Amino acid sequence: MSELPQISEAEFEVMKIVWKHAPISTNEITDKLLQTTSRSPKTIQTLIKRLVTKGVLAYEKQSRMFVYTPVVKKSEYIGQKSNSFLKRYYNGDISAMVSAFIENDRLSETDVEHLWLILHQILTL
Repeated sequence: MSELPQISEAEFEVMKIVWKHAPISTNEITDKLLQTTSRSPKTIQTLIKRLVTKGVLAYEKQSRMFVYTPVVKKSEYIGQKSNSFLKRYYNGDISAMVSAFIENDRLSETDVEHLWLILHQILTL
């Protein structure tokens, strides 16, 4: 997988909306983000423009509106960020990461059960 562009936390919030609702217009993105953030509509438009410039969003003009679609799949972006996090903080060792979460009480009983189910599925392949 090729290296994806870096996007800020604010840009990531825009991407979450686009991934969920694409194709989506500028006004729809703005309306949805204004429900969860205090950013101004102008700031949201700037974030959208940055994502287009970075090649993460594509757009087409439909009459008087711009409609956006993601160029990068959510799973691809999350996968790359997860791998980067794992390499950066845990030297690529996933068991060290899970151990750190367990030792710091970051995993609930439900989380542990879910991990067991995942491991069981992997082992029975």
